[in-house]
Amino acid sequence: MTVHRLARLPALHRRSYATISPLSSVARAKAEKLSADWKGTSAIGGNTKNYIGGEFVESTAAQWHDVVDPATQTLLTRVPETAMSEFDRAIEAASLAYKSWSRTSLLTRQRFAMELQHLIRKNADALADSIVLEQGKTLADAHGDVLRGLQVVETAIAITSTLIGEKLEVSKDMDTHVRKVPLGVCASIAPFNFPAMIPLWTIPMAAVTGNTLVLKPSERDPGAAMIIAELCERAGLPAGVLNVVHGTVPVVNAICDNPAIRAISFVGGDRAGRHIYERGTKYGKRVQSNMGAKNHAVLMPDANKNLALNSIVGAAFGAAGQRCMAVSVVVLVGSAQSWLPELVERAKKLQVNGGFETGADLGPLISPAAKKRVEGIISSVEQEGGKIHLDGRDISVPGYPSGNFVGPTIMEAVTTMRCYKEEIFGPALTVIAAESLDDAVDIVNANPYGNGAVIFTQSGATARKFEGEVNVGQVGINVPIPVPLPMFAWSGNKGSALGDIGFYGKSGINFYTQNKTTTSLWRAEDAVGNRASVNMPTMN
Repeated sequence: MTVHRLARLPALHRRSYATISPLSSVARAKAEKLSADWKGTSAIGGNTKNYIGGEFVESTAAQWHDVVDPATQTLLTRVPETAMSEFDRAIEAASLAYKSWSRTSLLTRQRFAMELQHLIRKNADALADSIVLEQGKTLADAHGDVLRGLQVVETAIAITSTLIGEKLEVSKDMDTHVRKVPLGVCASIAPFNFPAMIPLWTIPMAAVTGNTLVLKPSERDPGAAMIIAELCERAGLPAGVLNVVHGTVPVVNAICDNPAIRAISFVGGDRAGRHIYERGTKYGKRVQSNMGAKNHAVLMPDANKNLALNSIVGAAFGAAGQRCMAVSVVVLVGSAQSWLPELVERAKKLQVNGGFETGADLGPLISPAAKKRVEGIISSVEQEGGKIHLDGRDISVPGYPSGNFVGPTIMEAVTTMRCYKEEIFGPALTVIAAESLDDAVDIVNANPYGNGAVIFTQSGATARKFEGEVNVGQVGINVPIPVPLPMFAWSGNKGSALGDIGFYGKSGINFYTQNKTTTSLWRAEDAVGNRASVNMPTMN
């Protein structure tokens, strides 16, 4: 995930509330409904609130961040740089709630997850609408964002089975019992590109294991997180178990430094991820940090051409390329290099438009700065001797003259070029040529990132060789985005991850718990015996 997702301090200023007239009639109606229906968020120029101790609280912050619609630059809401006094209250609320929530029965915590999954399904339209307005995704893609988070909630419902410990009679009348107990107050720092999914990677897992959580959503699009907080409240989550604060570097550093916080989950860019991991672990916290990526698709000559080309186009340009598992590099092996013109033609057919527009395949980038950076990387291709086969710069989208749009872009390059070495995080696909499967594997393995790689082939032997030799955490075989479902665990490696415990699945349970081992001796003969032994105990 891009370095530009670093929780940073943009220009902090107040600006007059913009009129919402630039929004389309559809978007305006949705913005008004969201603002009327939900306590913590606004999409018509009002303030986003903190959620502390079970209450949506207007911040007393002196500094605020504007959240604008990426398609029109219309002001939607203002997000506080949460004051340290407010942050401290959130920690206090989480610490107090932990005392009772950690002792709440497992069935009660499971019931919360059951109710939450029902409420998310019931309110999926509101969550998706918020994502389209603030993040810019197409409506269909926004629903996918919600659904992938919902799947983690549904998996968390199985906590009555997955939290079962271990017990063994290690000697006559002596038992050793290992059980998983919660850590305490935890924190989650979420990125802009998945406003619903990433909070839902952490909230249900932390809660069902008996922890409390302080969530800091992205200051660019916090609306979905605020809706989820209200749904948690409706689902019966007690006050203080979940708290939501907002901000950038000062709040992130406070999370890293506060001694009450036992663990931090982070998804975002390299610079922020390394900073949080190093600063958090310095203070003894458990940290999982999912960072940058450069995911390769290897296209073999024997692949099903139609499946492969459609899959690569969808994985490269969906969500405008703003996914940590987007395919950003395609390696054309041997005669598959002749398929490049057809790949370009299929990408040309994608519709770039506002997220609520019918038929839109990809929307805008998150910000003008993101657009400028992506266009700068595209410009570097020809300067370094590469070739741009499809150029999405300077695209014109009718009705959206101010949008942060970049169209699908396909660039032919080599591995020494900037477009290959940097994570672009936009709708730009780099094409690399390779003569053989071995060459393709070497290219993937030499890349510093390790989130995922995929291969398209109809040969089981080729697939087996690729799976065994490629050094990434998540492998797809004829599957373009091999993100595991939450009964498994996220497993990015190399430069894409810090921390040795992954998100969700069994790893998620391990991250949010620690083992407690008890060895007990209740001798049957002690019930009637009265003779003491002075011999050395041998435990056999």
